[in-house]
Amino acid sequence: MPGRRCPVRSGGAGGTALRQVCSRCPGPVRSVSSVASYCASRPALALQGRCCLSGEPEPVIVGLDLGNCSLTFLGAGFPDASAAVVIDLTENPLENISNTSFQGFTMLQSISLPRALECPGGSVAWDLTTTHGDSRTCQGQRNLCNSSGELAWLCPENSQCSPDGPGLVQCLCSGSYHGYKCLREGTFPLLSFYGILGAVTTTLSLLAWGSQRRKAKTC
Repeated sequence: MPGRRCPVRSGGAGGTALRQVCSRCPGPVRSVSSVASYCASRPALALQGRCCLSGEPEPVIVGLDLGNCSLTFLGAGFPDASAAVVIDLTENPLENISNTSFQGFTMLQSISLPRALECPGGSVAWDLTTTHGDSRTCQGQRNLCNSSGELAWLCPENSQCSPDGPGLVQCLCSGSYHGYKCLREGTFPLLSFYGILGAVTTTLSLLAWGSQRRKAKTC
């Protein structure tokens, strides 16, 4: 049995979001969850609600157990767990989860789901997929940027492929290149951009103000 762990204190807007995710389901991390064993094997981590947290320099969710929570959808706060390594969503009436729900979850190495659901990104996004009882476990997230053959992801010239979650990648402009398909080179024209944006915003505000004035005079 693991030793007693002190809860991690957190404050501010980030702490509020963290507490909302970790307390979405009542009770602590379930002992049967892969999140519990992951957290217990790493003394530097701490349990808080349904989360396993790293404590330095600020608490970060590295494990999330939302199993047996009667969830039909993941919820708006789910992206706050994007640094998670282990996630458990078993024993929930989840009918479908889009791949974009895990956008940014580049650290995720194990996720347990209801058996009826497929692994995020499909089987090609994982090294190993197993089923046991009513659950499905996806392990070892693959980096599709390093794939070859049909799985290879080609980015435009002057850009590089970067993982963006299970089955997802993004093309980031290299060096000083920017813009559509990274075709422009040099410093991004911030002054011109914000100047044009400010002018457009001011014009729209004046038009709206004038319209309201005309309506007020006709009343």
